[in-house]
Amino acid sequence: MHSSDLPFSQACENNQAPILVVLRDWLAHSKRVLEIGTGTGQHAVHFATGLTHLHWLPSDHPETLWQSRERLARDAPVNLQQPALALDVAQRPWPDLQVDAVFSANTAHIMSWSEVEAMFRGVGDLLPAGGCFCLYGPFNQDGRYTSESNKRFDSWLRERSPNQGIRDLEALKSLAAGSGLSLEMRQPMPANNQLLLWRRVSH
Repeated sequence: MHSSDLPFSQACENNQAPILVVLRDWLAHSKRVLEIGTGTGQHAVHFATGLTHLHWLPSDHPETLWQSRERLARDAPVNLQQPALALDVAQRPWPDLQVDAVFSANTAHIMSWSEVEAMFRGVGDLLPAGGCFCLYGPFNQDGRYTSESNKRFDSWLRERSPNQGIRDLEALKSLAAGSGLSLEMRQPMPANNQLLLWRRVSH
């Protein structure tokens, strides 16, 4: 299949380089990383290629696994597992995976809140003490939008589905605390996004 025929996300193409710069630091000591919501597989290929010291495990909802299949089969480096794993965050239990980090991009605002809760709960159960959860996307601060573009994006999301929307950082902190996760770092990113580093505290 020609590259132009593969499922493609312009947002992934735009943000993968700046995200990789941060992940090189945050995942420097990680060995196995689960990606939640791999989508088209562009991030998986780019990050696994740029982070050759670790093993990248892409996953996606069973209904959307098809989006990454051809790209991973064609472009996956040796440290990228393919095909992607089937993972519905709302279904328990999750697959029994041995990972020390989790990455997810642009998922929290398209999941329902109950799915966001399930994702944090699952990540908290999966990670060992000291493991990290890197979450990328747009986030509100103290109930306020951080930009006019995010406000417009949130309106578009909620018109598409009332269960979607940009999540508030304070609400995520409270949710994370119940799953044994603590916010360690926030990295501002292009296009009014942020990369959040959550750390798993002792079990």
